[in-house]
Amino acid sequence: MAKKASIVIGLGFGDEGKGLTTSFLGFQSPNSLVVRFNGGQQAGHTVCVGEKKHVFSNFGAGSLQNIPTYWSKFCTFSPSAFITEYKVLESLGVFPQIFIDNLCPVTTHYDILYNRLLEQKRGNQRHGSCGMGFGATIERHENSPVRLYTQDLHFPEIVNMKLKSIRVYYHEKLAQQGITDFLEMPHEQEDIRLLGYLSELQKLQNTQKLSWVHEKDIFSNVSPFEHFIFEGAQGVLLDMDFGFFPNVTRSNTTSKNALELINRNPESKISDINIWYASRCYHTRHGAGWFPLENTRLDLQNTENETNQLNDYQGVFRKAPLNLELLHYALQCDSNFSKGLPKNLILTCADQLPNQECLVWGNGLERTNITNLSKRLQPHFEKLLVSFSECSENLLF
Repeated sequence: MAKKASIVIGLGFGDEGKGLTTSFLGFQSPNSLVVRFNGGQQAGHTVCVGEKKHVFSNFGAGSLQNIPTYWSKFCTFSPSAFITEYKVLESLGVFPQIFIDNLCPVTTHYDILYNRLLEQKRGNQRHGSCGMGFGATIERHENSPVRLYTQDLHFPEIVNMKLKSIRVYYHEKLAQQGITDFLEMPHEQEDIRLLGYLSELQKLQNTQKLSWVHEKDIFSNVSPFEHFIFEGAQGVLLDMDFGFFPNVTRSNTTSKNALELINRNPESKISDINIWYASRCYHTRHGAGWFPLENTRLDLQNTENETNQLNDYQGVFRKAPLNLELLHYALQCDSNFSKGLPKNLILTCADQLPNQECLVWGNGLERTNITNLSKRLQPHFEKLLVSFSECSENLLF
């Protein structure tokens, strides 16, 4: 039987509504699996289902609906962040099931510390990192032999040995930056803490809430899932290849990775593929970097529950009118991989527009209502939906 895939991509700098879109698609197909195909613990996807609301980082955004997650090897895995979030979900009465690829790069406290020390040293030249060690982990795996994979977490002695190698690796890198007090920090205590998380991961494995898997296990011809929802992290305008260096993420945020997973696993019989783009009705950016029209006054309402207001390393949440040139640029970037596939768009946060009017940059700055904006964009997409709600089961179109 042919199976289908929906690939969720953000068209901005992040915070577009990818979590809401993923959750919405999960309601359309109960027998689904959410596949995270880029990013890692630095993601923040807000989902509201009924009275439950959660910001997902280490689990798929379908978890409130009991949709399992596959954490692919394109994603980093942070044991500390994972366990912390699992306990929060547990307190909500949610017990998510997750499949974690054996080859995910593991983020350690050393990656996080290096990330933060380096970003602090940059001062006014910060790259906009959120300080979670994601980029440092990827860089360590790509540019050095000092690697720690999720498969290694089964072997505490191996992990302990590799942690010491990672410590030396970052000591040498930071010394080159003139940061020489790295070895004086309480690393032994943090190593013990990370090793303690291994037993907690084992407990989750014993209850079958967590499974360590190979990619082929997920995309086999006997996989029980009928709908694969590929949930992207961050947005196309932060893509490592198409974003605006140096204020980019160390990740492919287009559909590239998702389509690679599908194409190299033909036995999964995924043949019905749709792209689902997400964009707010205005542009946002969290972190340093080019952001046109930022100084334009933007009147919004119903923003009291915004979950991403401030980050110690990224600063405040930045807002600007919807820039159609940036929107079309992001679409062009993604079309290099998804050309010929059906494309859909969800415009989110329409409830934040007073009188349903928004500021748009096209041929100059203009004010328009959400209906006219939708008509203007409609020819580019199979479906164009507008969300007036933060709760995915109550979307109004």
